Amino acid sequence: MARSAAITTLHLSVELWKEGEVEKSTRTWKSFRWEGSLALVGALAVGAFGLVGSCESDKTGQQPGGITGVTGAGGSYGSYAGGDELIAATVQSLVSGRNTFRYDTFGDEAFWGDALKLHQAIAGKANGGVGDGVSPETALAVGLKVDAEAVPADVAAGIKAGTVDLKSPATTLALLKLNAVVGLTGFFATTGELRSVGIQCALCHSTVDNSFLPGIGKRLDGWPNRDLNVGTIISLAPDLSPFEQLLGVDRATVVKVVTGWGPGRFDAELALDGQGFRPDGKTAATLLPAAFGLAGVGLHTYTGWGSVTHWNAFVANLEMMGKGSFDDARLNNATKFPVAARAGLAHVRKTPDLISGKLADLHLYQLALKAPPPPAGFFDADAARRGKVLFNGSARCAGCHVPPMFSEPGWPMHTAAEIGIDDFQAKRSPDERYRTTPLGGLHTRVTGGFYHDGRFAKLEDVVDHYDTFLGLKLSGGDKADLVQYLRSL
Repeated sequence: MARSAAITTLHLSVELWKEGEVEKSTRTWKSFRWEGSLALVGALAVGAFGLVGSCESDKTGQQPGGITGVTGAGGSYGSYAGGDELIAATVQSLVSGRNTFRYDTFGDEAFWGDALKLHQAIAGKANGGVGDGVSPETALAVGLKVDAEAVPADVAAGIKAGTVDLKSPATTLALLKLNAVVGLTGFFATTGELRSVGIQCALCHSTVDNSFLPGIGKRLDGWPNRDLNVGTIISLAPDLSPFEQLLGVDRATVVKVVTGWGPGRFDAELALDGQGFRPDGKTAATLLPAAFGLAGVGLHTYTGWGSVTHWNAFVANLEMMGKGSFDDARLNNATKFPVAARAGLAHVRKTPDLISGKLADLHLYQLALKAPPPPAGFFDADAARRGKVLFNGSARCAGCHVPPMFSEPGWPMHTAAEIGIDDFQAKRSPDERYRTTPLGGLHTRVTGGFYHDGRFAKLEDVVDHYDTFLGLKLSGGDKADLVQYLRSL
């Protein structure tokens, strides 16, 4: 297999169009990674053509100055990259998809800001909102992350020196104006007041490397943010009536359900079936999954709702509450999905459609996200080599977690009885089965536990479960070696 390649600094000639005048500048993109075959595409093509950007900041939350296209002399990118139009177009789509993943709200600020008024809680009374406001300290405490590369040098120095007040909501507003809060976009009035707020894919499916301070660093796209307390953030909204009306409950019940999720969890099915808790009283929410390592994997989500691009459309329309189009006739099943059927979620049409035209590039970008290798010292190499033999042999792991995807090619679905667990979450999906989850990058998913609901706190617990359920009779040493191999993936 091709080794991972990283282009650490790309100097891209960007044409910034504003008010009919062309302003040429050079933008430096750091730590933009293409891996495997896509690394070759990037290496061959990037230096050969300019990228066209727009400095218009629109209501969809696209990054100001974000790169939106690839062009060359005479408007034809086919003469670049050795005349290979496919390579040029692929790079264009990757960059466009990354911008969508990181910066596009799909117009969902109409829900999170205009309807829930979450921006008012963020700003606080002193800044034109309500309540105490959300300081950077509070934002970091609920798992929000800050993109260090979006913070100017003087501000970064002030944070290090302690001269930037991290206890003030005004500082949070300043970070939003810099577009530095991962997955969150603020929309400001000409007077400077925060007037709305929207969310992006990156809110839940990106984190940072903590290279500057805990919670502040370079972006890590595709990594699940297991620190993010989505429910607590929702509970801060001054107006929860959209949730109350959808679910047919009062505010207190909405708050009880969402605050029960805890860090790193979200319940995508709540808006479909209205089940806030499992029969045993535990939250019905599941752990935020990784958005990397999905190339070649047939179905997405823990229960295999559909392809990656199906789920992107599902989430953008029904969970993020963006403006677009979505169809899934399975949601007309009023017995299984009473909330969705009542709300007409099986057929959604909103205008203008700010989602559908972006799904293809978003899909390509997500499939390009490789599972990250574990950090140095995370596993014992000798033990991992022995564990690999067990994984592919007597431990029977590879029967379902087929290398190198570590899921099954085709339809990777299993009943609860086949894997020895309860069927609560499976029953909330159309096929009532669990998908074989890809195992790459397990080190990014240690926080919160393993399996869809984190029922196994450690990998050792997962191995013990299958040893008992399958009657493997592994020795203590075998189990330890198997765990080290899993840690190496």
